[in-house]
Amino acid sequence: MLGHTRGKRSAVTCALKCDNACSKAVCNTSANHYFRDIVSAEFSRRTALGVGAAGALGAAVLALGGAAPATAAPAGPGGGRGPRKSLGFAPIAPVDAAVDSFDVPAGYEWEPLLRWGDPLFADSPEFNFRDQNAAAQARQFGYNNDYLEILRQPNGKKGLLVCNHEYVNPEIMFPAAPASAAEEAERRAIFRNAVGMSVVELERSSRGTPWNYVRGARLNRRITLDTVFELTGPAAGTELLKTAADPEGRFVLGTLGNCAGGSTPWGTVLSGEENFNGFFRADGTSAEDKRYGLDSAATAMGWEQEDPRFDARTPETRNEPNRFGYIVELDPEDPESVPRKHTSLGRFKHEGANVIIARNGKAVAYSGDDERFDYLYKFVSKNKYRKNDKRHNMTLLAEGDLYVARFAGNSPAAEIDGTGAVPADGGFDGRGTWLPLVVRGKSAIPGMSVAEVLVYTRLAADKAGATKMDRCEDVEPSLATGRVYVACTNNSNRGVGASAAADEVNPRRENRDGHIVEIIEDRDDATATSFRWNLLMLCGDPAQGDATYFSGYPRELVSPISCPDNLAFDSAGNLWISTDGAPSGIGYNDGLFKVALAGRDRGKVEQFLSVPRDGETCGPVIHDEESMVFVAVQHPGEDGSYGAHTSFFPDYVPDGAVPAAGEVRAPRPAVVQVYREDANPGRPGHKGRGKKGSR
Repeated sequence: MLGHTRGKRSAVTCALKCDNACSKAVCNTSANHYFRDIVSAEFSRRTALGVGAAGALGAAVLALGGAAPATAAPAGPGGGRGPRKSLGFAPIAPVDAAVDSFDVPAGYEWEPLLRWGDPLFADSPEFNFRDQNAAAQARQFGYNNDYLEILRQPNGKKGLLVCNHEYVNPEIMFPAAPASAAEEAERRAIFRNAVGMSVVELERSSRGTPWNYVRGARLNRRITLDTVFELTGPAAGTELLKTAADPEGRFVLGTLGNCAGGSTPWGTVLSGEENFNGFFRADGTSAEDKRYGLDSAATAMGWEQEDPRFDARTPETRNEPNRFGYIVELDPEDPESVPRKHTSLGRFKHEGANVIIARNGKAVAYSGDDERFDYLYKFVSKNKYRKNDKRHNMTLLAEGDLYVARFAGNSPAAEIDGTGAVPADGGFDGRGTWLPLVVRGKSAIPGMSVAEVLVYTRLAADKAGATKMDRCEDVEPSLATGRVYVACTNNSNRGVGASAAADEVNPRRENRDGHIVEIIEDRDDATATSFRWNLLMLCGDPAQGDATYFSGYPRELVSPISCPDNLAFDSAGNLWISTDGAPSGIGYNDGLFKVALAGRDRGKVEQFLSVPRDGETCGPVIHDEESMVFVAVQHPGEDGSYGAHTSFFPDYVPDGAVPAAGEVRAPRPAVVQVYREDANPGRPGHKGRGKKGSR
């Protein structure tokens, strides 16, 4: 990946997380282009039900049986009333990418809640860098925590954390050279047990104080590659999902590449299987393999050496990759439950999925396909949500209609020149259509069966004529307004060579910094097949001359922001954005940012925290009514090597202190809680802005 990365994005991340996707041929070679339509974009009202996102409203109901309806704010040019309340803080300045620190605003403290290797069960061994083994890792907190949910009971003293573990960083977990082939095989087994998901009980003294995790709690659970998953939906049991190990095509071992997710109104948690392709060695010659980035090269992880299902070049295993790339549903309240993979939501590189309940009672799930020039999707359930009927509601994602988005802009073609210059009408906006892929149980794509559409969803969306996007990552519906926000993180290939040119919904060539799309469904109806859209922002750093746009807010007054990834909302309806790639790629650490969506401050960006060197900000959860914020920090110090680490997050020694003799100093991915200094006096948290970690 050297020469292909931008900003502070590391070649290490590219190799381990997405199999160097940006250095390879673009998977989407369809002729789909931008469909221009001259329209006038108007704003509308909308009422939404349900729990859509980590940190939105779902965190308020660990009663977990149902959710109260959210009240829609009257909409105006700013998209609703101004915030009723908000988390108060003075924005921090960007932190140089060479600095190894976790920074929060003055008046706040931070501390790790869970770290890679923390023991989850009564019989789990303590983590020991020098004595890692696969059996221990299966009973410890996993690596590279991404999606995060913090559910709370009504009394505020008990909670439940759910987290994804996306992939591993071998170079900073172990010395470079294993002593033997047996040791190398053991390391690979450790890596397999370090991915998946974790469910962990939390407790604290009172509402608003920081949490502690409960070792050995009844609900604690690790989901690994040995966990049994049930396939649901029309593709389950079909020939495309059968293998020699599973001749019925109905059960799968494990989940892979789990990135973002979402919580449901009925109290379950969703997880998106994203970059699964890099774990499989396949034939790589078919159109289906090429469209999903599967090839015949040996994988970076080498799991095919011990587990034949990761070598899909045989008739017995060729369908194994078809069994990954779905939305996973987990009931965190039942540690004995079998998690499910829902084929009805399609197979692609799901960043995550977020559900709201439409006015007619149907569950609507939005999901993005996180790859250059891939698409935005929507699922509408066949059946309706029933309050306090969790068993029924857990079937809603198994059957329904699947759509893919096509966008049209309202500006003359000459005004969309790839520079990011704002059109003459003052904004980027237009209309869109949800194109049917599966409707009422039938395929809407000629020549493809329902099972083929759901297993080879990218090919079906190509044929439907969807709009190529700049890497749709998190897609979150707002409970305050019902509007849907899409984080397009970046696309360095936009407008390069024969690649798709800039268009109004992706208006910059070589889109380094990404942007946010705002969608307003027609008739205030989440099940509608048409919508209005506009761009909330074109990210970047105005001080560096980047072409930016913040919904008309003065660009010189915003915090620089780049590569939006995960999204969340606070109780006041503000959008929170975590980044992966560093603000405008000019040498800042990634961070978490608050963005106003309403009134005169619409588009105002304020940086709340900054994560350590080489790290990525993931899974934000905003409990602003308690002045608490949570983030998951992935791959801190990933550009280092064992014994020459570039980060020591989160276990910094005090300034001037000397590490204990024989202590292994290395970074550990961790979930961090941020709280006000006065929330728990005397607790040994790290102070706010200006407190640096010591090496």
